Amino acid sequence: MVPEVLRRQAGRWRNIPRAQRRTVRFVAASAVAGLVVATGAVAAAGPWDSGQRKAERERAAAAVRAGGERHATGSPASGSSAAPPVLAALGAGRPPARQALAAALEPLLQDPALGSAHAASVIDVQTGDELYGTGQDAAYTPASTIKLATAAAALSALGPDHRIETTVMASGSGGIVLVGGGDPTLTALPAQGEGPRFASLRDLADTTAKALRARGTSRTKLAYDTSRYSGPVLHPIGPNDNIAPVTALMVDEGRLDGSDKGPAERSADPAGDAARKFAELLHERGVEVDGDPAEARAEASAQRIAAVSSAPLSALVERALTNSDNDIAEALARQTALASGQPASFEGAAKAVTDRLGRLGLPAGRARIADGSGLDRTDQVPAALLSRILAGAADPAHPELRPVLTGLPVAGFTGTLRDRYASGDGKGVVRAKTGTLTGVNTLAGTVVDADGRLLAFTFMAGGTSDPDAAQRALDHLASTLTGCGCAG
Repeated sequence: MVPEVLRRQAGRWRNIPRAQRRTVRFVAASAVAGLVVATGAVAAAGPWDSGQRKAERERAAAAVRAGGERHATGSPASGSSAAPPVLAALGAGRPPARQALAAALEPLLQDPALGSAHAASVIDVQTGDELYGTGQDAAYTPASTIKLATAAAALSALGPDHRIETTVMASGSGGIVLVGGGDPTLTALPAQGEGPRFASLRDLADTTAKALRARGTSRTKLAYDTSRYSGPVLHPIGPNDNIAPVTALMVDEGRLDGSDKGPAERSADPAGDAARKFAELLHERGVEVDGDPAEARAEASAQRIAAVSSAPLSALVERALTNSDNDIAEALARQTALASGQPASFEGAAKAVTDRLGRLGLPAGRARIADGSGLDRTDQVPAALLSRILAGAADPAHPELRPVLTGLPVAGFTGTLRDRYASGDGKGVVRAKTGTLTGVNTLAGTVVDADGRLLAFTFMAGGTSDPDAAQRALDHLASTLTGCGCAG
């Protein structure tokens, strides 16, 4: 059944020129992705390929082949053409009237469920105009919406096709060294299901055992190297079910219960556990490991024996945003640090992410980024920055940022919004990143309004006492945008 809000918009869509309608197909598919999945119409928008839709990637690639380039400033080079507006704002209709938008939002922002302080930012993605703002330039605790900044920085620094390697190197002492590259999705579980294929420790053991046997070796010593990351491994919140110790080597995010998302008991020594599991897998493949694996650094001149690669960065970003995955988010921040010449520590990652946002032309001057996941309460980010990140991800000059949008949970259908928006105009239409800490509730995402215009929004609330009521209030704000237009 088509939601009532879509039926109300149907008449308006018929007045949009055909050429303009073609430019927004992906926006419509993105905004109602949950409905597309539910009705089995995925093929209409193109199959998934490495975390992104094939059609989208092909259109972006075609633009590059035609002479389009990516620029940190967001402006195409002279004489070149930018990538097509795959997720550009809809061109139909007039901009929503600021006065009408304020009249719709301001009473909702007075809901006591939003606590003692709140901020809001709404941007017309096509024009970049701020349509509504209150407290939008003041810094607030963002909770997990900070992952939007982490994701945009990583994609900008490394590109959506970047992969993180885990390698096995020959040791000068005659053994081997398992070298962590910083891939928290490296898995020791048997392959199953569909979707992006994450790097497998089992595959790495297969290749390593074959290489050793080819050398006439059936016994070896095993060491493991975590030196790619520096600084403390424990997040400032300490041992916690929401995040494992942040190390360059781990399997299955250090989870001890076989889960792949949400809180879970974590290993206190994920790197050591990964090495011990690798030794066990080698034993199963006929290679005996002498003694217990020890931590050591691989020599710079060591020969590579085997390697596995993560899913593309685009898929990691989407998983981090959809499931609000803290382990992946911290890994993305450290990969950004490494690409930026900063230490891969909490401090170095925070500086690298902040600097990268500035290079994208985003208003990061008032932001204080302390981690990549948003678990640190000292994170302070303006609502306007988060809205600008979302708008920038829709900019045709920056197709590399597209996974920031494709990874957003769909209201009532996926990720951290699966169990929200049980009814109302926002279901299947609102796409947003959630944020929740004790006393903090935030929501930042995109929505198509009643005139077919793509809006980026951020709502932040602090001092909340009832998280469920606060979430409902935020969801109501986002849903209200779907009915806003430019009447009056």
